[in-house]
Amino acid sequence: MRRLVNLLTGIFLALTAWAASPRPIVINPTPRSMELTGEYRNASKLKVTATVGPGNDVKPRSGAYTLTIGPRGARIHGYDERGVFYGRQTLARILESVPADSLPCMTVNDWPEIGRRGVVEGFYGAPWSHEVRLSLIDFYGRNKLNTYIYGPKDDPYHSSPHWREPYPADQARNIRELVEACGRNHVDFVWAIHPGKDIRWDKQDYDSLLCKFEMMYDLGVRSFAIFFDDIEGEGTNPYRQCELLNNLTEDFVRTHKGVSNLAVCPTDYSRLWANPTENGASAIYGRTLLPEIDVMYTGDFVCSDLTRDTMDFFNALVKRPGFYWWNWPVTDYARNYLLQGPAYGLDTSLTESEVCAVVSNPMEHGEASKLGLYGVADYSWNPAAYDPAGSWERGLRELMPDCYEAYRTFAIHNCDTETGYRRDESWQTETFRIGDGKAAKGWQPLMDEFQRIAAAPAEIRAKCGNRALLAELEPWLAEFEKLGRRGIATMELIRDYKGLAPEEFSARHAAIYMTPADRAAYVAHKSGSLKLQPFIDRALDDLLAAYSRDFRGW
Repeated sequence: MRRLVNLLTGIFLALTAWAASPRPIVINPTPRSMELTGEYRNASKLKVTATVGPGNDVKPRSGAYTLTIGPRGARIHGYDERGVFYGRQTLARILESVPADSLPCMTVNDWPEIGRRGVVEGFYGAPWSHEVRLSLIDFYGRNKLNTYIYGPKDDPYHSSPHWREPYPADQARNIRELVEACGRNHVDFVWAIHPGKDIRWDKQDYDSLLCKFEMMYDLGVRSFAIFFDDIEGEGTNPYRQCELLNNLTEDFVRTHKGVSNLAVCPTDYSRLWANPTENGASAIYGRTLLPEIDVMYTGDFVCSDLTRDTMDFFNALVKRPGFYWWNWPVTDYARNYLLQGPAYGLDTSLTESEVCAVVSNPMEHGEASKLGLYGVADYSWNPAAYDPAGSWERGLRELMPDCYEAYRTFAIHNCDTETGYRRDESWQTETFRIGDGKAAKGWQPLMDEFQRIAAAPAEIRAKCGNRALLAELEPWLAEFEKLGRRGIATMELIRDYKGLAPEEFSARHAAIYMTPADRAAYVAHKSGSLKLQPFIDRALDDLLAAYSRDFRGW
């Protein structure tokens, strides 16, 4: 009995200490199973051992691992080396979250649902800098993303006019460094080429492709993709594309040690313009393309949600699980916006039998894309358990732990693009029209929000530890602060206008309007475009109408 009482007391004390820890353990992606066993030990003296291979309750798939923390130390068992690496990432997050002098004993059993999860640098506009790419690769490893596809549209050695030529020495050296960084983070570096704009489908061009692949292989590249998206003319011929891909598989992939299966982005990469008949390009791919070659797809539109219906449509045509290219949070079609909202619109019932890979195409602002990619990592690891809102909240804290509230205020009002792939924005903010029933009750909460908006940029500038991220945000922070000030002035005028003389009303009303220069600056870096700026514009019109109607002196 005494032994039982002591055991129960120990568990109670452990759980009490767990609850009293300064912050919860936050791991991204969220582990499938994380069981506290009720004991504590000194984290500073933790000994860690690692083993690799089947058994020990580890799921038989790449990246799977078990982590056991007990009185004698921590033990990580990975199905493969990648699994051990992921176990170490989980342990590192645990150690970051608990006091230095204590560590909860626990068991974690975890594995990814989607085998390939990551990022395609496939946007139009300025490619990422080398430093940003290296920063992102570390971020991928930390968050268990395992695929980085290098395919910036405006890299002339990836696409026309120089796809046939070797990279200059300095660029080749950078690519080698990226490959090495990916290796340290257990990320597959996939080099993509985009030859379709001017390909001639002759032996000379085929030999040029083989030579370019050899060059990249010598730089350490072991995964390759061919892009035939966004082209016209003879390059769009699906029979020629399939022939090329099959020949490259025979002549290069199968003859070079360690090379992964090819992936292709077809010309008909969206359901929007895909021919669903047997004569369509996708069906030709399904009949002609070697089964090990993966086929990319963006869904119903160029930018659209990942749904079961859209994958069923595509998979039936290409006769294999599709490789999903999610065009979010990319903004190359709306470059004056910064997308900082949750990663939602992803079907949580999908498994690897329906989608073989999920990659996100982010913004040209790589550091600012990390918030969206945090959610992509969480989703693709275990779709069934994914919670977009909760993951977004954790991502905010991960990126700006010292100014989470200010960053949240900024992010929640920077989500939508007003065009194309619309996203929810300012969802916790209620606006009103002057004279309607919501005005009296809604004034103070909206005033409070505008005050938070005006104050948030200064706090972010002072407390954001990632200076590269801050530099990307700065143009939008400047406009966000102005938005807050315009909002405060508008709310004050709504409160005061009935008691103002015409001259004072006119002066205050006019001061809120943006000058042409102010308007141009706002349009160049929009914030709050879904609800907040439209509220201000409508309120100014309503105020003018109300004052004109109610006061004879006007």
